Amino acid sequence: MLAMSWLVSLARSRGLVPQMSSTEREALEAGTVWVDGELFSGRPDFGRMLRESYPRLTSEEQAFLDGPTEEVCRMIDPWEVAEQRQLPESALRFLRENGFFGLVIPREYGGKAFSSLACSAIFGKLASRSVALSTLVLIPNSVGPGELLVAYGTSEQKNHYLRRLASGEEIPCFALTEPEAGSDAAAIRSEGVVFRKDDRLWLRLRFDKRYITLAPIATLIGLAVKVRDPENLLDRGEDVGITCLLVPARAPGVEIGRRHDAMGVPFPNGPLSGRDVVVPVDAIIGGVEWAGRGWQMLMEALSSGRAVSLPAQSVAGAKMIARGVGAYAAVRRQFGLAIGRFEGIEEPLARIAGAAYLMEAARVYTCGAVDGGQKPSVISAVVKYQQTELLRRLVTDGMDVMGGAGLCRGPRNLIARGYVGAPIGITVEGANILTRTLIVYGQGAIRCHPYAQREIRALAEGRGRALVGALLGHAGFFVRNVLRATALSLTRGQMARSPLSGPTGRYVRKLAWASAGFAALSDLALLAFRGRLKQKGKLTGRFADALAWMYFGVAALRRYEAEGRPPEDAALVRWSLEHALHQVQLAFDGILRNFGSGPLGLLLRGPLALWSRLNPISLGPSDRLGAQVARTLLSPGAQRDRLTAGVFWPLDAREQTGRLEMALGMVAQAAPIEERIRQAVRARKLPRSSPEEGGQAALEAGIITAEEQVILRVAAAAREDAIRVDSFPPAPYFHPADAPAEQERAGVIR
Repeated sequence: MLAMSWLVSLARSRGLVPQMSSTEREALEAGTVWVDGELFSGRPDFGRMLRESYPRLTSEEQAFLDGPTEEVCRMIDPWEVAEQRQLPESALRFLRENGFFGLVIPREYGGKAFSSLACSAIFGKLASRSVALSTLVLIPNSVGPGELLVAYGTSEQKNHYLRRLASGEEIPCFALTEPEAGSDAAAIRSEGVVFRKDDRLWLRLRFDKRYITLAPIATLIGLAVKVRDPENLLDRGEDVGITCLLVPARAPGVEIGRRHDAMGVPFPNGPLSGRDVVVPVDAIIGGVEWAGRGWQMLMEALSSGRAVSLPAQSVAGAKMIARGVGAYAAVRRQFGLAIGRFEGIEEPLARIAGAAYLMEAARVYTCGAVDGGQKPSVISAVVKYQQTELLRRLVTDGMDVMGGAGLCRGPRNLIARGYVGAPIGITVEGANILTRTLIVYGQGAIRCHPYAQREIRALAEGRGRALVGALLGHAGFFVRNVLRATALSLTRGQMARSPLSGPTGRYVRKLAWASAGFAALSDLALLAFRGRLKQKGKLTGRFADALAWMYFGVAALRRYEAEGRPPEDAALVRWSLEHALHQVQLAFDGILRNFGSGPLGLLLRGPLALWSRLNPISLGPSDRLGAQVARTLLSPGAQRDRLTAGVFWPLDAREQTGRLEMALGMVAQAAPIEERIRQAVRARKLPRSSPEEGGQAALEAGIITAEEQVILRVAAAAREDAIRVDSFPPAPYFHPADAPAEQERAGVIR
């Protein structure tokens, strides 16, 4: 017994096992371990991972997507919304009447009880038309009062609020973020003090929140505060802890309605505050028994919520970029050639097409887990930060391809709004920097490791024998993974088994190699830095990248298998896996180069880093493969349609989407005719000129027919119309606008 106690004391004093606060422990224990546990194991069961659900919409969900969702998109003019800075009242009325605010609410309360996949598809389609429209629907169906009430609410709360939320009679927001509490949400200062009056228990609230989406139009506030109980009326002690409440927006003392201007994207967002706001303790979501358990509520909700909302918007943005930029690259010409045929343009087009395939794979795969009952806290953080980061890179690629046509704002510009708004997704639901460096790996290294959590529990409870057992098991686990990683590295993954045959089988073996290396390096990091590991943000960020790209690689393989291995998608899945594995390799190289000092650091920075560079898991997609992938965006057809399915893409010739689509179709139709003219020019049967200019001469020479000459003319006119940009007369251009300095003097900025 003394020896065991001494071991526990030694482990605590040396920081051999990280110690945690109660809020950290609640965050750690929230959600479930899913395929992330397999990837952390060093020996993943790819058979199981590739059998995980890759779901489809039900007929009812598909009908809602094709019907009301499509219809409300038609009601919106994105340029008018941007200029007027609000959605039309007719659209808001349509959303209420068609149940958009109750997508996740059970049917018995008037909701639709749609799957996460359906909600994701709806959020994405709406976002492809208007981010403001999508956000208005997303918040009531994401982390907020509705979801919390369904999961934790009392029967009285559910009966009173859920039907009103489903019908849109109540518009909710959820207020968590404060000036001093952003990513560190546990640092909130807003408080509620318990007191007794007239034989009832009440809470007197004081709060100051900001960045709250839908706050300016909300009628019901979900509110997170720290509850204090000086008289111990709740029998929980004085410091009860973080608690989630429901507060009517019109309650005396609530100040609400002001707006933040988030990059000019016109979704309702603003601050709210309250002084001496009094509500009964019955306002606690879940009732008094859930007082002080609000952090647990929020962590559980975020465990799945992060996987659905922002990733859906990001994937829709990627598909819009793929469809629009690809069409533009096919119809825009320089030096007599479509710019999409230039190798310099092929490179970003390949990234756009490949990422669109990868992102959709991760979206559906992750939604399948959530709909299957998982709450994948680590993976949901992975897809949130990775999908939003990928969109930011793709919209920059799209701007590079479109050049001036991407810069000039107006109804014809399909990409500028996404370029301006991309940082919003990066920032909300946990800023990406901290999500990557703290949550994904800081939580994942403990949550998914087969022994780390056991060690922490044993240490916290002072159980020496359990600590010894966990440490011995950890040591064996580490040795096994080091030996496995070494063997797989020497054989380039060939020793690993693969449940897949054919060309994709090699990628399973490479992912097994990556997983073994990841697990071995993770244990080295835990050994070297112990409790200080969570402070090593650069290192943990690289581990998070490796985990994220392994997951995206698995998702791409799952998509390819679930869709029946379509031969035309072979280049896309190969590009996806080569890119993902190359990103894993870059993360490993960064870990090895920057591991730290001492003998272990010298070993990793020296011989092992050199071996890693000489024997990489992947060098990335080849230029030839990239060219194949880029071409999927340059021609109309079924593959392009499947790659960009699910977005709102009107074919009306009065919209830029319709102009681009018509031009792309006409250019494809005219291409063989133009090639015939070029061959005639090379054979000196016609004078050198552009295909359009040479049409008359080709007709007279009998090389093309009159109908083909008409096709050339229509294609040329469609091309010219599609590449035009907006310009404005002086009066509309110089419209009045409040300068920031004037707003500040007027007290608008806070």
